[in-house]
Amino acid sequence: MATIVSTLFIALDGVAEIEPDWHFPYFDENMAAAVTDDYAGTDLILLGRVTYDSFAGAWPDREAAGEVDAEFAAQLGDTPKLVATRSRTDLGWRNVETTDDLLAAVRELRERPGLGKVLVPGSLSVVQQLLAAGELDELHLLVHPVAAQHGRRLFADDSPARPLKLLSSSVFPTGVIRLAYAPAELPNSAGYSDAAERLAETGPSA
Repeated sequence: MATIVSTLFIALDGVAEIEPDWHFPYFDENMAAAVTDDYAGTDLILLGRVTYDSFAGAWPDREAAGEVDAEFAAQLGDTPKLVATRSRTDLGWRNVETTDDLLAAVRELRERPGLGKVLVPGSLSVVQQLLAAGELDELHLLVHPVAAQHGRRLFADDSPARPLKLLSSSVFPTGVIRLAYAPAELPNSAGYSDAAERLAETGPSA
């Protein structure tokens, strides 16, 4: 069964709509290795239309230019891509399919024989829909030590609480924190009285 994995660059205030001014100053060899690791073993890339257009507008030209990022660009071009869009037009890049029913497509991907890792880079609206539907297996975040102050946030203010389980974490010299989460349940049903008891047990003695 396929595993659906999201990878996002994100600011401390939850903004996941990146701006070059606050993103690229933190993109060092550690972040490059993390990105390479997220893409490793990917069988299919799932994209929203806005993220797809940014990819298709840049990576084919970078592959053709043959410079330092050409190998990664070729990898993206060669990997099958599924784009969530209502458009029926040719999207202008190789190995691309489209769907106008994201959740149905993801459920079909889970049952597709031989399909392992499905990576969702960026594509904020896609990630939000998958989280809400319980169709995201892992959420990978590269948290930048900056408050972006504006832009779209990963978690909307009117959404219910969403417990997550930490799978792994690491800190880069720049202060970027790499976190991997999976959906989870709250650890218990404790309330304030339980917390008060813990404080009494561990607080300073009289």
